[in-house]
Formats: sequence, structure tokens, C-alpha cells
Amino acid sequence: MSLLALAVSGRGLVDPREPVVHADDEAFLRGRGAFETMRVYGGRPVALRRHLARLSESAARLGLPPPDLQEIEALVSAAIEASAAEEAMLRIYATPGSEYGGSPVALVLVADLPADLDELRTRGLRAISVEFRPADLIGGVKSTSYALNMIAVDQAKARGADDAVFLAGDGTVLEATTSNLLWRGERTLYTPALDLGVLAGVTRAVLVEAAPGLGYEVEEGIFPVSELEAAEEAFTSSSVREVMAVVTLDGRPIGNGAPGEAARELQAALREAACR
Repeated sequence: MSLLALAVSGRGLVDPREPVVHADDEAFLRGRGAFETMRVYGGRPVALRRHLARLSESAARLGLPPPDLQEIEALVSAAIEASAAEEAMLRIYATPGSEYGGSPVALVLVADLPADLDELRTRGLRAISVEFRPADLIGGVKSTSYALNMIAVDQAKARGADDAVFLAGDGTVLEATTSNLLWRGERTLYTPALDLGVLAGVTRAVLVEAAPGLGYEVEEGIFPVSELEAAEEAFTSSSVREVMAVVTLDGRPIGNGAPGEAARELQAALREAACR
């Protein structure tokens, strides 16, 4: 992937190769920052207002100054226009700035999409299960403290998989490393409840809203990993990867070990909603 455009609060568009975050920014020093990631379709960001609302909520819970959403929207427009990209990945970061009295910083990045998305969607993800103990104080916050998530991805790749599914100590299913998790049994979709501390994914919310129109009921709750293992199909949801089938867990197939009908239908519904 490559960075196509960069915009910074108080400065506007800057050269993507130019350093813009100071070494004493608390987001760098302590991982105290918030971010959002979304798709760009046809030169337009998908669900921008919903992502900005969650950015504000995450910033408040992390004790960050409230992001200037009007300025961020202007930066988003400028960065997308400068990138000249019809389809891309958009990231928005909010940091508190210098630990020693600097102003808060907002960054908007437009980058190429990962090159392997279509390949992964065709074959589906292989996953492993990893016990996860989310911090009670920031459960559900999309913060820059992603070290544990990235270590879990490293473990997955070392074991020949693509991603990891986090479990609570009692085997309750939580989420994947950077995405929410759903699975199907007959015409019902199951997904872990947000009360468990999982991220309130914007894409997850769109899928939950779209599911009844496709003939699926949705059940949010507390589920043991055995129910995921016995599912007819499973998939993750996130802004960049969108709907990705999970075809194996710990080396064992889920359902018939191939992407299933609900994943395909919800992916199509997601694309349709994004392109309206």
C-alpha cells in the first residue's frame, strides 16, 4: 500500500512524505489517541458521520480534547480530492498533541487499499482462537493501543492462519483482532453483544440493520466458542475488509470450509448501501 494524500489540522494538505507527528505527542508516547478507518467509494467516504460520532465518543473516553469535526470533514474532502482516488482507504486520527502543552492534532490519511482483498474474499479467512482479556476501562474503544491485537495477528500468521478470534477466559467469543465477528445457523445471524466490551463496529451496525431485509434474524448475546465452531458459516465485518468469510478456526473447517451465502449477500448489501 502507499499513502496517497495527507491533511493535518491547522495546516491543511501536506506532502505525504513530511513528518507531522512530534515525538512528544501522547499518541506516540502512550498510545493515547483515537482513530477511525473507512472506505472511499466513487471519491466519497462511506458512513463518515457515523465514524466521526464514534471518534468523538472514543476521544471522550480516552480523555482527549473533543475533535473539531467540522475541520476534520474539510480535511477529509481535501485529502480525497488530492488523492484523485475513486476507491481507497481513509484513516482519521485524533491525538492530544504534545505532553508538554501542545495543541491537539487531527490527521487524515488516504491510502491504497490492500492488494489481497479480493483474493481473501474468494477463499475466505483461516483463523485461530486466542484468549483475550480486554481492559475494562477502554473495552469497545477504537484506540491506538493495538499492540496486543497485532501480536495476536503475528501468532496467527506463525501458525499458518490469517487472523485471530479473541476469546474471554471462559471461552466466550469476543471479536477478531481488527473486526467484529458474526456467524450463521440456518436463518439466524449471531454476534457477540457489545456489553462484552467488543468494538461497536460501524460496518457491524450496517449489517445488523440490513440482515432482516435479507431474511435473517439477528441475535446478539454471550456465546461459547463451541457455537462458533458449529456454525454453518462465519465472517468478520470491518470498514476496509468489509465482509470476510472465516472458513477455518484452529485448523478445523467452519461449515463446509468455504465462504457462504450470508457473507455473499451481506457483502452485496454493504456495497449497495455504500454506493447509494
